[in-house]
Amino acid sequence: MAKPVEIHFSACPHDCPSTCALEVEKLDARTIGRIRGAAANSYTAGVICAKVARYAERVHSEGRLTQPMRRSGAKGAGQFEPISWDEALDRTAEAFADAERAGGAESVWPYYYAGTMGFVQRDGINRLRNVKRYSGQHSTICTTLAQSGWLAGTGALMGSDPREITESDLVVIWGTNAAHTQINVMTHTTRARKERNAKIVVIDPYRNATAEIADMHLALRPGTDGALACAVMHVLFEEGYADREYLAAYTDHPDEFERHLKTRTPEWAAAITGLEPQENIDFARLYGRTKRSFVRAGYGFTRSRNGAVNMHAVSCLPAVTGAWKYRGGGGFFSNHAIYHWDRTLIEGLDAVDPSIRWLDQSRIGPVLTGDPHDLGKGPPISAMLVQNTNPAVVAPESLLVRQGLLREDLFLCVHEQFMTDTARYADILLPATSFLEHDDIYQQGGSSHIIFGPKIIEPLAECRSNHEVICGLAERLGADHPGFRMSERELIDALLKASGWPDLETLELNRWHDCEPDFETAHFLKGFATPDKKFRFAPDWSSLPFPRCGPQNGVLPRFPDHWEVIDAADDERPFRLVTAPARNYLNTSFTETRTSMNREGRPTVMVHPEDARRLEIGEDDRVRLGNGRGSVVVHAKLFDGLQPGVLVAESVWPNSAFEERIGINVLTGADPGGPAGGAVFHDTAVWMRPA
Repeated sequence: MAKPVEIHFSACPHDCPSTCALEVEKLDARTIGRIRGAAANSYTAGVICAKVARYAERVHSEGRLTQPMRRSGAKGAGQFEPISWDEALDRTAEAFADAERAGGAESVWPYYYAGTMGFVQRDGINRLRNVKRYSGQHSTICTTLAQSGWLAGTGALMGSDPREITESDLVVIWGTNAAHTQINVMTHTTRARKERNAKIVVIDPYRNATAEIADMHLALRPGTDGALACAVMHVLFEEGYADREYLAAYTDHPDEFERHLKTRTPEWAAAITGLEPQENIDFARLYGRTKRSFVRAGYGFTRSRNGAVNMHAVSCLPAVTGAWKYRGGGGFFSNHAIYHWDRTLIEGLDAVDPSIRWLDQSRIGPVLTGDPHDLGKGPPISAMLVQNTNPAVVAPESLLVRQGLLREDLFLCVHEQFMTDTARYADILLPATSFLEHDDIYQQGGSSHIIFGPKIIEPLAECRSNHEVICGLAERLGADHPGFRMSERELIDALLKASGWPDLETLELNRWHDCEPDFETAHFLKGFATPDKKFRFAPDWSSLPFPRCGPQNGVLPRFPDHWEVIDAADDERPFRLVTAPARNYLNTSFTETRTSMNREGRPTVMVHPEDARRLEIGEDDRVRLGNGRGSVVVHAKLFDGLQPGVLVAESVWPNSAFEERIGINVLTGADPGGPAGGAVFHDTAVWMRPA
């Protein structure tokens, strides 16, 4: 008789706001079967993306790293020889100590991001950083621009319960391809359509998988969302859709803001966005007459030099119509503010030295090549530990990143699951566990649950968790903190108790904990999280809780507007390039699995047929895209779902997938967006010609 398959509960660890609750089949002590969405979780609702559903392919891949190694060939050649864990950690600790002796503690830069979203395995690297006084990291590569824009108006990273989408009569999906990156947004949106005949509007530069199912798609030019939002609000005021009573009670300067919008007409916006004025008017009227209108704002449209201003402009819409008053109305970007975490033990916050410099994560290329603007008065970086990220592929200005990683005087330890592009540059390469092989805890950024992710199977071969590596280095470096002496489960339990949440035993029993606040709090009906409790049409950009980075407050517009700081197209570079996430990749986490690679095929660029005819480019032709930072060769895909002059390259492909073995981010700039920094992946002007 066959042994019954065990079902275990966990959470998806990958960098997607959904953080889906999972049901995992355990076949034996080292093997998983299928993964499904947890049907009992009210947000996941039994639905997960195909990438995670076939996770057994990734966790049991022959490409997994299995043992510690040291470099045996030239940097970047990917030549290694096996060593023991003790030797690997000893060599890494010795290199860190040598760097500190030669240039001070700030010569060491622990570098990480969101390869896992679990608090213990992602953020524990900061405990080592803080205790040892290593250089800090301003984590700008994903959320900073979007967070800045949402905070500017509301004062808090929260909003209407995303599950209320099912109670909406109009769902506006602005600047995110949810079908690729947030599958549960689509679950609740399609339910609203089925049960309430809700309309769906998608605002995105190209007709992506989400736009394909929309009732209305506004394919605007990249970086012009602020202009569109202003013209929509112009119509709302002019045609009587503004809720005057709500504006007077809940917003600052509504009269002055209305006067500001007088000149932001649909015709004015058309010259900027490329949309017809009537498209703008039709959307504004649909939005204005629909009380239960839900704006689901994404990250994509904020990855521009004016991204924070664009997000703020979009967040103003429900304040103008008073949509916050209704269930199924208002807006949402992130629920970060509803979680009251005390991360002292995990991150070593009691050891923070505020005098230590912060380095911009997105500017790793300029940092490693010695840009004095980035290094300030501190020493150059001479030693690094990289966990949970692949900067050789995902960071802007790839040629500079590669130049920095090739430095012979830079010691690099990479802790990774696969031989990524970054891993190939390592001096010491360590094998990492998958999320099923260690304990961790997660929060849903796109909804409201805390979820425990237990160790379900034994680690592959010699793989160790991030926590084990950090503690092993701490012991060798003489770094003392209680968090280094605790197990993963002990840290999780202590985190929950210190933060006022149910303890680990209770969380395990219940599988997850819903932190959603009451309706009036989530909809800001008790006031917004600003000093005067009013939504700010005129934000105080200088009050944002981020390190000062990028253009400062004085140059940002007072009210929502089109902020003309983008990498605009010109005669030399007549195209605007968007590097949107591919369905089967999301980021580089799934570029190592054969099914994802086969389904994506090869790197391509979407080209409008008018542009293709003018340049004598045919379907599947090789084309070269370039600017002053470099160039890449890809294959053309003729596509009329975008405006002429706009190019879309769905990414992120490994560098090795390109003819010249350097990827699409060779074209993107590392200069930060304002006011507090942020990577600008969708704000790139390029030329294109047949290769």
